[in-house]
Order: sequence, then C-alpha cells, then structure tokens
Amino acid sequence: MDLTLPITEVKGVGPKTAERLHKVGIFTLKDLIYTFPRDYANYQVAGHISEIRPGKITVRGKIKSLATRRARHRNLSITEGIIYDDTGSIRVVWFNQNYRARQFDEKQEYYFQGVYDFKNGRYQLTSPSAALARDIDAKSAFSPIYVAHSTLKSPFFVKLLQNLRPNFVKIPDLLPSSPENPPFVKQSARAEALYKVHFPENPQEVIEAREYLAYEELFEYILAAKLNRQENQKLQSLPLKFDASKTKSFIGKLPFKLTDAQRRATWDILQDLEKSTPMNRLLQGDVGAGKTVVAAIAAHQTAMNHCQAALLAPTAILATQHAEKLEKLLSSLGISVALLTGATKHKTELKKRIKNGEVDLVIGTHALLTDDTTFHSLALCIIDEQHRFGVNQRQKLLLKSPDGLAPHLLSMTATPIPRSLQLTVFGDLDISIINQLPAGRQPITTKIISEINQKPDLYPKINEIIKKGQQVYWICPSIEENPTQETTSVKRQQKHLQTIFSHAKIGLLHGRMKSAEKDQVMTDFANHKLDILVSTTVVEVGVDVPNATAIVIMDAENYGLAQLHQLRGRVGRGDQASFCFLITPADHAPSRRLKEIEKSTDGFYLAEVDLKLRGPGEIYGALQHGILNLQIANLADTRTIALASKYASNFAKHPDNMLKYEELAHDIKKYQQLTTLN
Repeated sequence: MDLTLPITEVKGVGPKTAERLHKVGIFTLKDLIYTFPRDYANYQVAGHISEIRPGKITVRGKIKSLATRRARHRNLSITEGIIYDDTGSIRVVWFNQNYRARQFDEKQEYYFQGVYDFKNGRYQLTSPSAALARDIDAKSAFSPIYVAHSTLKSPFFVKLLQNLRPNFVKIPDLLPSSPENPPFVKQSARAEALYKVHFPENPQEVIEAREYLAYEELFEYILAAKLNRQENQKLQSLPLKFDASKTKSFIGKLPFKLTDAQRRATWDILQDLEKSTPMNRLLQGDVGAGKTVVAAIAAHQTAMNHCQAALLAPTAILATQHAEKLEKLLSSLGISVALLTGATKHKTELKKRIKNGEVDLVIGTHALLTDDTTFHSLALCIIDEQHRFGVNQRQKLLLKSPDGLAPHLLSMTATPIPRSLQLTVFGDLDISIINQLPAGRQPITTKIISEINQKPDLYPKINEIIKKGQQVYWICPSIEENPTQETTSVKRQQKHLQTIFSHAKIGLLHGRMKSAEKDQVMTDFANHKLDILVSTTVVEVGVDVPNATAIVIMDAENYGLAQLHQLRGRVGRGDQASFCFLITPADHAPSRRLKEIEKSTDGFYLAEVDLKLRGPGEIYGALQHGILNLQIANLADTRTIALASKYASNFAKHPDNMLKYEELAHDIKKYQQLTTLN
C-alpha cells in the first residue's frame, strides 16, 4: 500500500470532496489513515439509571418533558428534559442546541453519553451525545468518533476508512525491528495497530494500538532532535573567552543582586560561549524571572572578545524595552548598544555602523533580518520568545555571521516547559532554568469571580486600584460581538467599563489594529496615559508596565492554563501587591484548570499540570515551532518517552541506517526542520 498516493485514490473521494479534505490537511492516504478517532462510542457499557455515579456515563432510556428557555444573565439558550428507564430518571441539559427539543421521539429508546455531574444545586447529564438504540448492533456497539470539520462529519470519515479497510493489511512497517527497537515493534506491528485504532472490537484493542502508535510518534520526534544535536556538533563557532575579573566587575556594578538561579544559568552560558562548537541553549524563566540581565552578561562577554551580538524580539515595543534596559546596564562599560526596528530613523547610517563593527549589541525586530542588515563580526544571537519566529526567520539571523562560522545561539522563553517535553521536542537543546523571582517581587493574588458577582466583588476593587494611581489590564476573548459565540468582546467591554469607571481613561487594543496603532496604545499605557487597557490576548507577551497591578480575564474558561499564566504575568512586575481576577459563567462551577491557577503562581508546576490535563494533542500551546502536534502520544507518559529515547539514541549512532527506511527518513527530515532552533 503506497501511503503517498493522493486522497483521490480512495473510493468516494472526487475532486470536490478532495478539496474539502485538503482544507483540513488531508492530501494523501497516510494523512487519512493517521486521522485518529477523538473518542469511541461505547454502548457495551450502558448501565441502569439507578446505578450511575458522577463522571462520564452511558445510559439507555427514553426522554420526555423537553423544553427550551433563555438564560437570565447572558445570551444563552438551555434545552432541558428527563431521561428515564425502569429503574429511575435523571435531568439532562444542552446549551445552545435548540434542535434537541425537536430531535427525539418520546416513544423510542436512545443511548446517551456524557458527563453526569453536580451543577446549580442538582445532578444533571450535560450536553450528551445521543444515538437511536435500534440503530446500534453488535458491530457498532463500540465504534470510533472522528473530529468533525464543517461539512466533514464523523460518519463521513467512518465511511471513507471502511472503503480502505481491506487494504490495511498491506500497510508497510515504518520503524526498524529489533535490535534497534523494543520487542513489540515487530513485523506488521504498524498495520495491526492502525487497523485496531480504526476498527476495534473493544476498548482493549484500542489500548494495544495506541501503545504502538504513541511509541512510533515519540520515536520520530526524539530521533529528529538527537540528529539535530549531532548536526549542531559538526558546526564551528568562534570561542568567546571568559574573563573572570571583568565579568565579576560587571556583575558587581549591577543595581541588584543576581538570584542563585540567574547565577547558575549565567555560568552555563558563559562556559558554552568558550567552546568552538556553537552554543544551542534555551533559557527558560517564568514571567519576570530576570532573563534579560542574563542575556546582558552573555552580550558583555561577546563584546569583551571584540565581537557583535544581536537580540531579536517579536515586537517593536518589546525591542525598545530591551534596548532601554540593556543600554543602562552596558553603555557605562563602553559597550555600544543600538535599536533597529521598522520605525528607526537614519536606518541607512545605523546599518553602516553595524556593518563596520561600531555597534557591539544590536536589538531589533524583523528589521534585523533584511538582506541589507549585515554584521562585521556577529558571534552571538539571542532570540526572545523564540517560538514567535519561524524556522526561516531564525535561520536568516544565524546566517549573518561572517567567515562561515556559526554564531552561538541563546533562545529565551517565558513559558516554562515540562521536563518530558524537553526530552522529546527540545532534545537537541541544552536548557537552563531560572525558577526564582528577583527579591522584592510581590506575589500575585488570583481570585475566581462569577460573572454575576462582578458588581459587588470586582468593581469596588478596581476603583480602589485606579484611585491609588495604579493601572489595570482587562482581557476579552473576541474583538466584536458574534451571535454564534458566547464571549465578551473588547469593543463592547470598553463601552461598558466607561459607564462604570466614568473618570478613568480607557484604551482599546486588539490584533486587527495596525502595528503602529498597537505600539502607540501600549506606549500610552506604559506612560500612564491610560488607566485601563481593554485588550485581546495580544498583550500575552509584551511590554513591562510595573504600575499595572491588576488583570481581569473575562470568560476565563476559554483559555488554556499556560495562556492564563502568561496573561497573569503582565502584572506583578513591580513592588506593589498585584491581583488577577478570573471571570467565569454563572451557570458553571470553575474547572480544575482555573482552580489550579488560583492556588499556584509557580509556572513550572502549572506546566506539568497543564500537560496532564491536555494529554495527547497540541504540543504545549504556542511553543510549537510549526505544525507540530502529538496525535496520540501523551507527554505525561514518561515510561514510553524513556523507552523511545533509549532506542532513538541507539539508532542515531548509525545515521546511515536512514538509507534503509525511506518513509522514516522523510518524516525525520520534516521534524528536524520543524523542531530545530539552530
């Protein structure tokens, strides 16, 4: 079976259907076969209503008393009814699914699957799926459910895969068999696993299939990372010698004392800079942990060796902030610092100075990447919030080092990365962690508030903060009102807040504004020309405003744990007590995600919790370096990660093995390009 064949080779896929499949990333047979079920309908476990307990349940019964009403406090429709069998009855609720009131025949029996939980003072089954009992036979009693994409619903994928079913036995092996892999990676293991994941007879078959497929997925990612590390070790760079007396003198003149974590990270970096192979290090520190000063010490060592450093930042305002901080730290030592952005005046003159080696440290945005920006002796590249730059952009900066030498690379991120993720996707990197906040930082108090309690519990507190001369971020998920979404928009919220806080100056920020407009609004906020900034998540990584001491996050359930932690990091940057308010719907108890962020400000702890809550899926939010998704492997599965790491290491010792495995080699090349930072 040739998995590279176009999707049109599958029975039932004509040009129009192929076009729709292309839109969701399915171009080949392999893309279709590796579109795994998101869940399974298991009608084999249906129980009597009298026996059910809170949690995910399946029941068989009839339904009655269906009615739809509007919620009192928000634009929400609620359809309610009663499911019953011979042993008892339970309440069922659907939100914004008005068609449910007309869907059911009260004389027929149905299977219902969903979560049975305590809500609003009583137990209920919330938004379950439903299937007519008479349509379920022995074959469909345990069946796959695929993610729906617009007009491409789960039954469509079931039908397509059924058309391919006889050919699954012909799927070729992907991974090498023993001794390069563990015993369960045997002949035809892949074909068997893919068959069982799409056409299982029971849950146990799915477990067995997922074990192999998770290993396969992790093996490829880890092998790509290990081969990247080997490639990096072949490169040559200029050693930047460490001068102990000058470094101690510089650190001694800093207006603050380094934390122990900053000292450890600094020492890692200074040692790497002395090597003739390029440093490839990721510096991860929680929001406000003091990564910039560590970068300054690295730039100082570079300048002491008569070489240049460049710092690439994702936005002009962040680049400007870095430039101001680093100039204060370095200019008194005779180190020349310059800022290069799209708005920089006299760019031609500045670029000439950079080319002639008159500038030691250049801080900039994408303007650093233009062809006419050339360096005299670029030896260190620092990339802030590196996940915001694509592979080609990072590569463009690294190729600006003269004489064919590779510059040392220091990537920085404020998003803590779980250990298991470090071992897989970031396996080609050395990692330093700053897990302490500088002295004097006040902890951020986080509080969950129901939307109906904003007036008594939130507004007086915000008023108090503004009267003290402090500032507030107010985050909303959407830009404009959308009748199909129950989310708060920045435009409506700004008008609403202006009526509540009539004496406050309230600004607006969102992603559809032009870059110059966004920068102006952030500059106005940083200069305290605004009291409240109503914004979408464009402020997630941004300018440092020590005077902002509160952040309100509307519809907080809409955000992932990592994103909530990043948003909260906008406050608590000064020596004032700071607050984060998470606003939740009136008709829902807060999720575990919100309860975790309410109790902890430790980004590294939250990263591990986030990983456990997400399971398989997107690799830690914005940290993906391209289209990098785990479909079936779970990054909390340390046993499989360790196993894949061991066998990938053995395989990587003989890279010529790749010649024997064409499909594997193709995948690895793709993953190498996506994951590499250097």
